[in-house]
Amino acid sequence: MGSGGRGWPAWLLAPSVVFVLAFFAAPVLALLMGAFRVDGGWGLSHLTAFFAEPLNREVYGRTVRLASATTLAAAILGYPASLAIVRLPARWRGWVTGLVILPLMVSPIARTYAWIVLLGRSGLVNGGLQALGATQAPVPLLYTEGAVFVGLLQLMLPLMLVSLVAALENLPADVESAARSLGATALQAFFKVTLPLSQEGLVLGGTLVFTGCVTAYITPALLGGTKVLMLETLLVQKVNGSGDLPAACVIAVLLLLTTVALNQLLLRLSAARRPRVAA
Repeated sequence: MGSGGRGWPAWLLAPSVVFVLAFFAAPVLALLMGAFRVDGGWGLSHLTAFFAEPLNREVYGRTVRLASATTLAAAILGYPASLAIVRLPARWRGWVTGLVILPLMVSPIARTYAWIVLLGRSGLVNGGLQALGATQAPVPLLYTEGAVFVGLLQLMLPLMLVSLVAALENLPADVESAARSLGATALQAFFKVTLPLSQEGLVLGGTLVFTGCVTAYITPALLGGTKVLMLETLLVQKVNGSGDLPAACVIAVLLLLTTVALNQLLLRLSAARRPRVAA
């Protein structure tokens, strides 16, 4: 009778299917055609031409490197912070989680400009270094990979924290104490029990952070400038500057494929570490 297993009419899915086709499938198809459609046929000439330029290879490598470093740092900082939040009393946990989410409600532009105030030649960091006698002249902190890394980490860390907190809250309260009672040290309990059981949160958080880093525009543009180009800033230059639409489509496809590859890598690593239950 045209209804699903739960008794809902199948036509109720039509609006969501149309939405996905119109606003996701069609744009992705257009990007694929722009990247691989060559003179009425299909080929890799746009892709090979893009990677033939040393600048493009450098920008792609820098983007993946900074996104990976930011994701790793977010995981290292996020796990202990998430564990501390989960172990708080329930009446405090909600407040602290709200404080973690609060930066997400602030515009990325405002948050990035705050780093310009801190890292500028006359900013607070340089002022502090000179006041302590560590340097005699301002240190160039802006328009470096370090500045972009710090800005991206501050921007994306709440996404990792929220993902890990959600995963850790679903763990049974006594699994870690049970492992400790069986002779495991604190580190053994974490790596053998807590980490494997909460790795879904790590996969989700890692995917969100990595995707946010490779697709970020404001933070690399303001903190990196023209000296630290990343794929998103290069894409804008290709479209608005040179009008090279095939190269822009290649960049967009690379962004999509890179994030999908990272997600699949995390899923495989998670599956390899997942505890197996004997039949």
